[in-house]
Amino acid sequence: MPVWLSLLLRVFIAFLLVAIALAGHWFDRDGLRDNVDGAISFADVLYFTMITITTVGYGDIVPVTEQARLFDTFVVTPIRLFVWLIFLGTAYEFLFKQVWERWRMNLIQRGLHDHVVVAGHGTSGAEAVCELIRRGTDPASIVVIDQNGASLRAAEARGVNVLDGDATRNATLEAVHVERARSIIVSAGRDDTSILIVLTARRLAPDVPISVVIRSEDNEALARQAGAETVINPASFAGLLLAGSTHGPHIADYMADLANADGRVTLRERPVEAAEVGRALSEIRTGLGLRVYRGERAFGFWEPESAQLREGDQIVEVVPHLAPR
Repeated sequence: MPVWLSLLLRVFIAFLLVAIALAGHWFDRDGLRDNVDGAISFADVLYFTMITITTVGYGDIVPVTEQARLFDTFVVTPIRLFVWLIFLGTAYEFLFKQVWERWRMNLIQRGLHDHVVVAGHGTSGAEAVCELIRRGTDPASIVVIDQNGASLRAAEARGVNVLDGDATRNATLEAVHVERARSIIVSAGRDDTSILIVLTARRLAPDVPISVVIRSEDNEALARQAGAETVINPASFAGLLLAGSTHGPHIADYMADLANADGRVTLRERPVEAAEVGRALSEIRTGLGLRVYRGERAFGFWEPESAQLREGDQIVEVVPHLAPR
C-alpha cells in the first residue's frame, strides 16, 4: 500500500471512531451535565468527546445517568485505546521506523565492501541469491535492490540486505556502494530496464564485473556494449541443455551438475598459481583444467597456448563439489 494511502486510511479510521463517540454523546446528551451553565450544546458535546478520548477529563462536563456512564465505559474507552494505538502506530511507521531504518542503513553502508549487488529479485535474481548462499557466500555480503515488497520480504527472509529502490538511478546504486562491490548481478525482468541498470552501474563502477540476464537474443549485443562482461539468456541456455540431451541421455544432466552448487562437480575460475607458471594446463593438480583466459583471448586444453601457463592467466577447471574454494 502506498504511504499516502496508508496515512489516509489511518486518519479516516481515527475520525470514524471519534464520530461514533460524538454521535453517541449527542443522542444521549440528556445523560450529561454541564457544571458551568447547566446547558448541553453541540459545542459542549464535541468538547466533552474530545477531552474524553484524549483522557484529559476536566470534570466540568460529566455523565450523570447510568446509560451515559455505560456508553463511556464500553464504547468510548475502547475507542480511546484504538485511537491511541493508531496514533502510536502511525508515529512508529512514519517517524521512528524511518529513523531506525536510516540509522541501520548507514551502518550497513559503512560495512559494504567486496559484496555482491543483485538488482532484481524475481525468478532469476532469487535463484542467483540462493545459489550464492549455497556456494558459501555470506548472506550479509549480498545486497538486493528491488521495488516489489513481496520480493524484498523474500530476500530479507534469506538474511541478505535489501534496499527498496530503483536500480536505474545513480542515487540507488551509490547507496549500496557499487564501486566497492565484488560483482553486480542484474535481473530486472525487462531487457530495456536491465540494460539501463548496466549502463548506470558501469559508469559508477568501471572495474566491477557485471552479469546480466537478457531474454531477447537481439539485445545481447546491446548489453555487452552497455558494459556487461557476462550476458546470460535463459532461453538459450535451456536450448543448449535440450540440444545436448539429444546426443546422449547424460549430457544435459552433467551440464546441470556443473552449474549447480549441490552437484557432484562444479566449475571454478581462479588465477594461475606461481608454482604452475610454465606448466601445461593438463598438469594442474587442483582439478581438471578446461580453458585458459589470457587477456581477451580464451584457449582450450587442446590448443598449443595451453601447453605453457603464464603469470596473469585465468584457469577454468572442473573440481569436486567438496574441493576448497
